[in-house]
Amino acid sequence: MDLPGPIHEILVLFGGFVLLLGGLGVVLLTNPIYSAFSLGLVLVCISLFYFLLNSYFVAVAQLLIYVGAINVLIIFAVMFVNGSEWSKDKNSWTIGDGFTLLVCITIPFSLMTTIPDTSWYGILWTTRSNQIVEQGLINNVQQIGIHLATDFYLPFELISLILLVSLIGAITMARQ
Repeated sequence: MDLPGPIHEILVLFGGFVLLLGGLGVVLLTNPIYSAFSLGLVLVCISLFYFLLNSYFVAVAQLLIYVGAINVLIIFAVMFVNGSEWSKDKNSWTIGDGFTLLVCITIPFSLMTTIPDTSWYGILWTTRSNQIVEQGLINNVQQIGIHLATDFYLPFELISLILLVSLIGAITMARQ
């Protein structure tokens, strides 16, 4: 979107604030239905950021796939789980809860110390996407695919790992 500077900044700040509140709601709310709705709010805010970056295809794909399909699937899965499982004994902490808390605290801090110290120059050794685009691929969807396979390969793989971990967590919760 071609918006004036102040309006664009206000939308980015508002979206970031709502994104942070939704993320805290996903993590801190004890009712899984409310947590799933907070996740939907987070995904809609991410789609807003894509709209503000003029990536309309990715924004619509975000809305259709993540909000329209995956979040609805999560809500249905939570609704089919017996409600008594969520309210067993909220005050008892186990060793697994402490280990999970330790992992969830150490990963962001290790990433905050590792990422600024990393030399990202050696990672960009893959084929440059602008050389491929010059060969006549003009379609925007093809350019998105080329960028995902070249310039954004590392973030794409990191997102796939995060989705894999969340899938394993969902399977673990479903088996209990």
